[in-house]
Amino acid sequence: MKQSYFIADLHLTENRPDITAAFFNFLDSKIINDDVDALYILGDFFEVWVGDDYQTELSKSVAARLRQVSKSGTEVFFIHGNRDFIMREDYAKSASMTLLPEQVVIDLYGTPTVILHGDEMCTQDVEYQKFRKKSRVWWWPKLMLAMPLWYRKKIARNAREKSKQSQAGKALEILDVTEDAVLAMFEKHQVTNMIHGHTHRPNVHHYNLADKTLTRTVLGDWYEQGSYLRVTPEQQKLVHTPFKSLTF
Repeated sequence: MKQSYFIADLHLTENRPDITAAFFNFLDSKIINDDVDALYILGDFFEVWVGDDYQTELSKSVAARLRQVSKSGTEVFFIHGNRDFIMREDYAKSASMTLLPEQVVIDLYGTPTVILHGDEMCTQDVEYQKFRKKSRVWWWPKLMLAMPLWYRKKIARNAREKSKQSQAGKALEILDVTEDAVLAMFEKHQVTNMIHGHTHRPNVHHYNLADKTLTRTVLGDWYEQGSYLRVTPEQQKLVHTPFKSLTF
């Protein structure tokens, strides 16, 4: 059977082994032993990424599992999120993943579909958008990766703490995508189907525009559940499974 899976916002970290266990179970039960065309990881796969030169037991075990996925015949694709946007080819190759642009249109069983992490559509969060613009220019990642590893770790810790404090004082609406940005994304790529993560608000949204029905699917995070989108030529199904079941 033709099928593809989409996930995002796992925020893998040593502090949450339950998330890693749920992810590995997901791979075993839904990907490795089934006939799956592709697995798309749409960003914030890891809680933090300070460079491909910093390898942990977690990052190594994840890479090994993704290599198994690739060997089983499933292509693995990765789009950077706001937590792991400095991941580079070294780690991608070790995990048998293909890095994709931050916005890309794929042919999803005959339906042109734009896939992305989604943070660029949260335009009401002006403070974050300023940082995003600065950090995505060509020289910023190079500058970061040229710094000593210990210093990058320190910057990452400080940035995470600052982000928590900043988000705590913002209304939920500010942290969500705006309709204008969503419609502009549809218009930019001339598609009627979109899949993204980032907001941790899993849902399927529909818009009517110029006699067209536009569909936007938001992937869920993995803090309390396993969340994925399964797509076949016939349908798109958004699924959430509590960790306690671990059966998917």
